[in-house]
Amino acid sequence: MTIDPLAEAETGPVIPSTGVGVLDRAVAVLDAVKLERMTASELARYLGLSVPTAHRLVTSMVTHGLLSRDEDGRLRLGARFSLPFLEQIASPVLTDLQQETGETVQIWVRRCEHRLCLASVDSAAELRASVPVGTLLPLTAGGSAAIVLTEPTTAPGWVESISRRTPGLCSVSAPVRRQSGETVAAVCVSAPVLRVGDTGPGALYGDAVIGAAARLSEALDRA
Repeated sequence: MTIDPLAEAETGPVIPSTGVGVLDRAVAVLDAVKLERMTASELARYLGLSVPTAHRLVTSMVTHGLLSRDEDGRLRLGARFSLPFLEQIASPVLTDLQQETGETVQIWVRRCEHRLCLASVDSAAELRASVPVGTLLPLTAGGSAAIVLTEPTTAPGWVESISRRTPGLCSVSAPVRRQSGETVAAVCVSAPVLRVGDTGPGALYGDAVIGAAARLSEALDRA
């Protein structure tokens, strides 16, 4: 009699059980798309989940930045996984930008329907725009960074805002993108309107903001 040593082996992915089913499935999804990009329906077949369950899980994970979709609908690891590295490399870029503009500079990332200040370097001027790291603002409150994070585009350029969120303050922002073109963060210069004058923050600092965002984007591509 011949004994097949692989007769009892699993032929598909195994979802480990910790007793927290949703978390177990979410980790299995991340492991799967790390190996190969696939649609939610393909993911359901691959993991042995029902299609409605897979779609609900994927939708939530996309909302939280754990997954992102390509133009063809295939899933990959989301922008949130780029943020620890972005935070590490931000300091010298923001310091250079602050010294070049003389104004407060920040990096903002999206958190569902809010934006989070990931890093900030304040202006040395007594009158300045100051936002502590960790500040969470509704995207609906406006501002140039909010526009960059909610209206992503593959076109290069900057977005400015004047007294939109806070009267007397203005800002200009540019997107930080992954190699896929996905926007993962916004680099922002904020300043008092009185110091900027009629010229506007975009005309004064737009090129510098685009340059800082490009440096961060290139660093993410090399990571």
